[in-house]
Amino acid sequence: MHPHFITELATWCALVIESLGIGLITVMLVYALTRSGIELLQRQPKDWVFSELRLRLGRGILLGLEILIAADIIYTVAVELTFQTVGVLALVVIIRTFLSFTLEVELTGRWPWQEGGQKDDKEGLS
Repeated sequence: MHPHFITELATWCALVIESLGIGLITVMLVYALTRSGIELLQRQPKDWVFSELRLRLGRGILLGLEILIAADIIYTVAVELTFQTVGVLALVVIIRTFLSFTLEVELTGRWPWQEGGQKDDKEGLS
């Protein structure tokens, strides 16, 4: 195969995956806001609605971040493999991983490597 074809394919794949990540976050935002609006109209307690809104948004952002990391890795490794781009990728992955971990703690009340957590025992998936 021609190296130029591989570069073009990797660029296209990274763009598609990145678009999926952005789209997922956007769809989850619209879903979470719509569902919360409906719950407010049904006169659910405002504190509960706010808590569920945060959980839904957090889950969408968490999954979207994971997808965006995959796109960054594909693009950097297959298209622009230099020390500078690998360094930038490392910083981006570190920042997104930190965000993912903090969102995980916020959503579940535990670190990803811990078995049980407070919030898992009280709340189901929405």
